[in-house]
Amino acid sequence: MGSAAVSGQAVVVYGAYGHTGRFVVAELLEQGFTPVLSGRDPERLRELASSSRPGLEVRPASVDDPGALDRALTGASAVINAAGPFAATAAPVIEAALRAGIPYVDVAAEIEANLDTFTHFGERARAANTLVVPAMAFFGGLSDLLVTAAMGDWTSADEAHIAYGLSSWHPTAGTRVAGAVSRERRDGRRVRYSGGALEYHDDALPTLKWPFPEPMGTREVIGEFSMADVVTVPSHLDVPEVRTYMAAEAARDLAAPDTPAPVAVDEDGRSAQTFVVDAVVRSGGVERRAVASGRDIYAVSAPLAVEAVRRVLTGRTQAVGVASAGAAFDAGDFLGALSGAGHISVEWFR
Repeated sequence: MGSAAVSGQAVVVYGAYGHTGRFVVAELLEQGFTPVLSGRDPERLRELASSSRPGLEVRPASVDDPGALDRALTGASAVINAAGPFAATAAPVIEAALRAGIPYVDVAAEIEANLDTFTHFGERARAANTLVVPAMAFFGGLSDLLVTAAMGDWTSADEAHIAYGLSSWHPTAGTRVAGAVSRERRDGRRVRYSGGALEYHDDALPTLKWPFPEPMGTREVIGEFSMADVVTVPSHLDVPEVRTYMAAEAARDLAAPDTPAPVAVDEDGRSAQTFVVDAVVRSGGVERRAVASGRDIYAVSAPLAVEAVRRVLTGRTQAVGVASAGAAFDAGDFLGALSGAGHISVEWFR
């Protein structure tokens, strides 16, 4: 479906002036949608509107004001929530989307917030015959698409491994706040998905070597560096072990309190950060693999979220209720669309 199928349709971006939100607004404009800018700070919304495209509508709303959220979503075809911490914003914006009868997509990387969305809104979203897609972003969404596509015709697998080869990680202020909220919610413990369930633990994380495809090659990674994949993948795939790994240098960047925020190096606002996401599924000694590479984990979340909205609004979905990327969409086709548009490169190894 081209942009004609969605031309002019209004999509509310909640948290539009945030780092990822700005990328989402730009991508919506690029794809022929009409973004409606929302969030709690009227001044920052107006500043963004004046710098984006003349005439963009601004609808301020706080998540503790249901009436304002309802007004923000009036007449919209969908809403993309880009405002963290999602522990505070996801539920109120989903509630408003359900009242409005429109699909909801967010870019949450917070494990607990995504769990809450599946737990609290699954039945209600199904009853409303609408779609709620959490973690439709670099963490959670992209890896879920890769694992789902790598599975192919398998109905189950013994284990899934997802390794993140980030050249660096300059976290946004939002990432730092979301991380702090997550740590607080699990009392500082770590989390992993093993034996078909989430486990909270205090074990030290192992340091391992991961054989990324060339040109990155073998790198040191931190094992059990759990991200939203431990929620999205098991939500719809029969895989009892989901293990994630983070490039050691990126993990050190994230952990250091003085690592600066991302710095734009091109006219699109992207940073110089590059990434490789290596997804491996194993079943009975057979291995399948899908790899995505690209630039700027925050910037690439925008085409992921916007492509999700496009597919929902053009009827190219395969689920209702709360569904992760791989459950909601044809994973291989979705990845192919992102690759064809130049957002990522994808390779298959079978």
